[in-house]
Amino acid sequence: MKIKSKFSSNDAIIRTCKRFNKRSHTMKEYMNVINNAEAFYKACASEGKNVFVFSANWCPDCRFLEGFFEDVVKEYTAKGFTFYYVDRDQCMDVCVDLMIMGIPSFVIYLNGKESNRFVSKQRKTREEIEQFLNQVNQ
Repeated sequence: MKIKSKFSSNDAIIRTCKRFNKRSHTMKEYMNVINNAEAFYKACASEGKNVFVFSANWCPDCRFLEGFFEDVVKEYTAKGFTFYYVDRDQCMDVCVDLMIMGIPSFVIYLNGKESNRFVSKQRKTREEIEQFLNQVNQ
């Protein structure tokens, strides 16, 4: 016996898309946004712990971060970190210069010099990101 649903398969897809789009905020809303190479290199030269998150709106693994990354940013901003969202599509020349081919990727500059990087094309978990950020404080 086949059970008939009142929803078509298109309805299920639409409901899933609506849930996906209801996430609290996009990363651009709670980080400094870098849209060109000049802004990137200026931010790199600044003092402090600067975390550059290379991402794109169309990237599913990047969008996965939106479920928890705002809390990570708040927690580590309180520890003295400054976070920058680098739009991969608008800053492709920076990605080539830094050999960042996979997103999401993270690069930390301490007082103007690259310190650490977490670069791969794999999805990152909250635990992996926090472990990476904690390496800076050691």
